[in-house]
Amino acid sequence: MEYVVARIGRPHGVRGEVTVEVRTDTPDERFAPGAVLRSEPGGARLTVESARWHNGTLLLVFAGVADRDAVERLRDRLLLVDVDEDAVADEEDDAWYPHQLQGLAAVAVDGTALGTVADLLTGNAQDVLVVTGTDGEEVLVPFVTALVPAVDVAGGRVVLDPPGGLFRELPGEQAPGDEG
Repeated sequence: MEYVVARIGRPHGVRGEVTVEVRTDTPDERFAPGAVLRSEPGGARLTVESARWHNGTLLLVFAGVADRDAVERLRDRLLLVDVDEDAVADEEDDAWYPHQLQGLAAVAVDGTALGTVADLLTGNAQDVLVVTGTDGEEVLVPFVTALVPAVDVAGGRVVLDPPGGLFRELPGEQAPGDEG
C-alpha cells in the first residue's frame, strides 16, 4: 500500500533545495539519500540526493532537480512510498495509518457515542484525530494516551477520554458557545 510521507513546500535558496512538510515518524529512514519517492499528482519518481535539517525544517535535494525553478514546479505535490503494513504492525503495537482509523466509531470511556474518526493528521509535536461528532461538527483530539486510551481497529472503535466541553454528547458538559 502507498502512504503519504510528505508534502513538498517552497524552494529554499537557489540550488534546488526544497522544504518538505514531513508526515512520517521515520524521516531519517524515508528521506535518506538514494530513497525513491513517488510524487502525486503525476506519478513522477524522485530520488533523494541529499537531506538536511535547517531550523526544524527538512530540506531535500532531488536528483535531476537542479535549480529553484525546477523545485517550484514540484511545489504542493505529495510524496508517497510503498509500505508493508504487516511489517509495521509487527514492529509497533501503537502505530496506525490514517486509513486504518478512518471510519472507526469514536466512543467515550462510558460508551457514549461521540462520532466517527474522519482522519489522522500528523503534526510536528503530536498527531491529531479528526472526529466528526454526532452533531456533524469536526472535533480535533490530540492523539495521546491520556485522551485516546484505546484503539481497537478490529473492533471498529477508538475510546476517547476528552476534556469537558469538547463534545456535546457528554452529560453535564457544555460545548463552547452553548452557555445559557
